[in-house]
Amino acid sequence: MWIQGNQTEAVTQYREMWDKSMEGMMGLVQKSTPSGYTYLAERSGSSLINKMDELACFAPGMLTLGTVGASPEKSRQYLTLAEELAWTCYNFYMSTPTKLAGENYNFYPGQDMRVGSSYNILRPETIESFMYLWRKTGKTKYRDWGWDIFQAFERQSRTPSGYVGLSDVNSGQKDDMMQSFFLAETLKYLYLLFSPSSVIPLDQWVFNTEAHPLRIIPRVDSNDN
Repeated sequence: MWIQGNQTEAVTQYREMWDKSMEGMMGLVQKSTPSGYTYLAERSGSSLINKMDELACFAPGMLTLGTVGASPEKSRQYLTLAEELAWTCYNFYMSTPTKLAGENYNFYPGQDMRVGSSYNILRPETIESFMYLWRKTGKTKYRDWGWDIFQAFERQSRTPSGYVGLSDVNSGQKDDMMQSFFLAETLKYLYLLFSPSSVIPLDQWVFNTEAHPLRIIPRVDSNDN
């Protein structure tokens, strides 16, 4: 909302709410051993659960977008965390025999991460984050990582009539459903990852949580008139 409102005074409260939320999220940041993967734990009351959903892999993209308009110090902090989390999310995929991620991962001292719920339903969040990081940093590794995941979808999920998820990313057993968000989000973000940044440029558009592009409102603060 802050970006769509052209970062003006009228929408400052949304930026302030987001920054406050990020302060809380920083308390969830953990490191695995021995490899040092950065992950976001879950909070249950006063305790942390060393578990991260693949669904939470939208966070690197969110943090990357959050560098817009942030102070230099905060911008560095957000981008560093985004890149560390993206590496973890990529390894969610690369750590399984099928090279597709399970639904969530548990972290154990000295053992890094293991698949918890082992199904994959073609989620978009990791690819979404790679798109934002590619556009922000220009680092080709994010396109390379996206290509690795796309190839895994091609090998494991493609059928004559569409794409299906996996019931088990360890065995490669397929389910019988193509989620609507695979077309609406996963393939859309893959397309944008490999498109020029002039395609839906992020200085003119912002995406909502379901990957719908919303045009940034070209208004100015009243005191600028």
